[in-house]
Amino acid sequence: MRRYKVAIVEPATVIAEGIAAILEGGAEGDIAGIVHSTTELEQLLRTTEVDVIIAAAALHRDLEACAAIEDVPVVGIVSSLVEDEVLRKFAATATIYTSGEELQRLVRRAVDAPAEHNYAESHELSERERDVLILVAKGYTNKEIASELNISPHTVISHRKNIVHKTGIRSVAGLTVYAVLNNLIDSEQL
Repeated sequence: MRRYKVAIVEPATVIAEGIAAILEGGAEGDIAGIVHSTTELEQLLRTTEVDVIIAAAALHRDLEACAAIEDVPVVGIVSSLVEDEVLRKFAATATIYTSGEELQRLVRRAVDAPAEHNYAESHELSERERDVLILVAKGYTNKEIASELNISPHTVISHRKNIVHKTGIRSVAGLTVYAVLNNLIDSEQL
């Protein structure tokens, strides 16, 4: 059986270290890194390949904006109240009361599952995300987009993070090409 590499994203050191000890004790998993935020996770994923991520379910909003995890299954660890809708986004979930053997089984199942299940349920842009993308392609700033769409700049930033996550494209030039190729904007409008 192939060994898998695990990244753990958990703000609570005791929980993160406990998960690491359980998985290393199972002789199937190697810990690629323990981080405490999705920002640290993105840095880790730039230099290390992982097969599965174990993350605090409470970080779900940050995970949604983390484009680096696109093809990696995420197992959610529930240590506080989290809505069922959020939990369905994970490849699997466990609680802080889950046995070590069960956690190992859940992680193995997530690693072996087809790659179709990743954290983002849909890669299709919402109508509002398409509106934001069109304005990005036209060269608008976040503040100008907010004014044009009558939304806050914070909401624009959130939509842009979702667009990057769903398309995997970070640059404005790349997003512009994406908008043209997907007939969201005519190249003559640029």
